[in-house]
Amino acid sequence: MVRVFTEGHDYYYEVADILANYCGRNEIEFIKEKVPAAGRSLFVHSMLRIHPDGVKVKCNITGEGRTVMKIDRFGPAGGDRLEIRKKYKRYVKHNLLRAAEEFSGKKLPWGILTGIRPVKMVHKLMDQGLGEEYIQRHLVDFYRLAPEKARLGLEIANIEREFILPYDPERVSIYISIPFCPTRCSYCSFPSNEMVRWGGLADAYVECLMGEIQAVSETMAEAGLGCDTVYIGGGTPTSLGLSQLERLFISVDKAFIGPGTREYTVEAGRPDTLDGAKLGLLKEHGVTRISINPQSMNAATLERIGRKHTPQDIINAFELARKAGHENINMDLIMGLPGENEEMVANTLEHIGRLKPEGVTVHTLAIKRASRLHEEVTEADWVKEEEVKAMMQRTSNFLQAMGMTPYYLYRQKYMVGNLENIGFCMPGYQGIYNMQIMEEKQTIIALGAGAASKLVYLPEDRLERKQNPKSLEHYLDRAKDIAEGWRETIFQLKEALRL
Repeated sequence: MVRVFTEGHDYYYEVADILANYCGRNEIEFIKEKVPAAGRSLFVHSMLRIHPDGVKVKCNITGEGRTVMKIDRFGPAGGDRLEIRKKYKRYVKHNLLRAAEEFSGKKLPWGILTGIRPVKMVHKLMDQGLGEEYIQRHLVDFYRLAPEKARLGLEIANIEREFILPYDPERVSIYISIPFCPTRCSYCSFPSNEMVRWGGLADAYVECLMGEIQAVSETMAEAGLGCDTVYIGGGTPTSLGLSQLERLFISVDKAFIGPGTREYTVEAGRPDTLDGAKLGLLKEHGVTRISINPQSMNAATLERIGRKHTPQDIINAFELARKAGHENINMDLIMGLPGENEEMVANTLEHIGRLKPEGVTVHTLAIKRASRLHEEVTEADWVKEEEVKAMMQRTSNFLQAMGMTPYYLYRQKYMVGNLENIGFCMPGYQGIYNMQIMEEKQTIIALGAGAASKLVYLPEDRLERKQNPKSLEHYLDRAKDIAEGWRETIFQLKEALRL
């Protein structure tokens, strides 16, 4: 058990985010009184004191017969109340991590950047006009990144800026949620509905979704907002039948696709949902980028995680996509799936090398509490942290030898080894939507059940989230109100642009 006493601050969430890399979250207990460490496995005392001339933070970690103490001092924190509080939180995390690293001997590759978007911090520093040498040093010294992660963040930020600059508040991207799958993978925590049980609602869902698409399109046109990219995800969009997909694509074409649309992506992820007719339909409607996602090319792993297809099915679907004319195909892989080892990853990579996709997104397994994997797999089945790191390094080396470069990156909670997910691609095949949603400088209007919009108020440097109902039935019940509600939301966004 790790018991934590905070003094001078209430940053419990931030403290837990750091400590969760060294123990289970359920082992962390915040206590209200400072007590001796005798008889306790671990005791953490985190203190923040504010003086007229600056800030002092101190952390003591006591246990296993020893104590580590770290003290840091910073100058006065400037800015408004919210910005000052953010700085104090960073000071506490920096100080706590210094102590935890020395006590445990384990360093976190991404330091105190425990959130989803570490590259976003690099963009903020670049937007301030700071040079790369300073940013590299600051990321390592203050944010405590490993030097190679700081370099990776800078490399990706430089690539992204070619596509996301200049920031244009009158351009938005569209996400469309199709919350159906043929089966539910054991690692999945997304809102998804198995077709065998919920497929009878697919027609009604497409109709409601088309109503929301039309309402948003009409209001965007009235407000003078243009569409930058479209991304249809899920779930597995190609779980829908051919006629349902065609109705959806006709609606999307009319609503959002035009001369200014830079990218149109559809996740065709599961090969057991694909055939020549569907892949031809995607091409016919101008889809510029698709995903066919094996996760692994090992049959035993696919069966273990609940995917009802074989490695050969993936190869067949990929070849059908090429035959239909698709020239920008991304494939997703997951490192650290239960039962896998580095040799099995090498087998997957051999297949990827022969298929030659334009992009590969490499995920580190994140063990989400909402997934079946969290409940079903014993501790003995998990791949060890050092093995996952070796898998990630081997995959990165292989893809870069193929000619790919990393172009976007994000992280998730509960990831093995405090690692990351990285998108690699051949030159000229960067996924623009992926970069926009990660760096949060463009509004993402998200439609459908479970869809979460990000409304970016650039003049105020502010972001709001708008969540549609996750339940398929609740979305169908409220579809008319949801569609009508977009008018007020979009015009509020438009009004903010005049500030």
